[in-house]
Amino acid sequence: MSVIPLVFTSGWASGINAYAVVLLLGVFGATGISDEVPASLQRTDVMVVAGILFLIEAVSDKIPYVDSLWDSVHTVIRPLAGAVVGALLAGQNGSLPEIAAGAVGGSTALLSHLVKAGTRMAVNTSPEPFSNIVLSTAEDLGVAGIVSFAMFHPVAAASIAGALLLTGLVTLVFLASRIRRFRRRRAQRREEKRLMSTGGPTPR
Repeated sequence: MSVIPLVFTSGWASGINAYAVVLLLGVFGATGISDEVPASLQRTDVMVVAGILFLIEAVSDKIPYVDSLWDSVHTVIRPLAGAVVGALLAGQNGSLPEIAAGAVGGSTALLSHLVKAGTRMAVNTSPEPFSNIVLSTAEDLGVAGIVSFAMFHPVAAASIAGALLLTGLVTLVFLASRIRRFRRRRAQRREEKRLMSTGGPTPR
């Protein structure tokens, strides 16, 4: 069977939580649940590091504004992780060139990351923290569920991931005004901090 569905699904999931994907794949491979997982992802040190980073992200991702800062830092990390995981899966399977798999995984991860980051910007226009907690928890559960499902039904999981990605991109278009509002607020806060540090008047 072609590894493309698994590469696509892992790419989508990496754009949301790359550390969870690496950890889950490593666990599935190390426990013998799946033989599609390359040995490099099953290494104890890789799983330990991924687990620690996952815990850090699980906390940071639920704090307003901290989540957007975390997303900005991971604009490169998540697509890169999606590309690397895709290439490793292709190398394990042998049914798809590794460069092509890396391109699929990386581009899919970039798109899902943009959806995640943009959605968080829109949510952060609201002062209450509960939306962030609910959304972050739903993302974590969604990644865990779809990656697990992909181990047994890769085509069906890829279809679900594709539908979620398309829905997210459409939603992002409708949230564009709230995202612009978030960026204006962030720019204003930076200007206020700059003026406070220089002793200038705070803008009203």
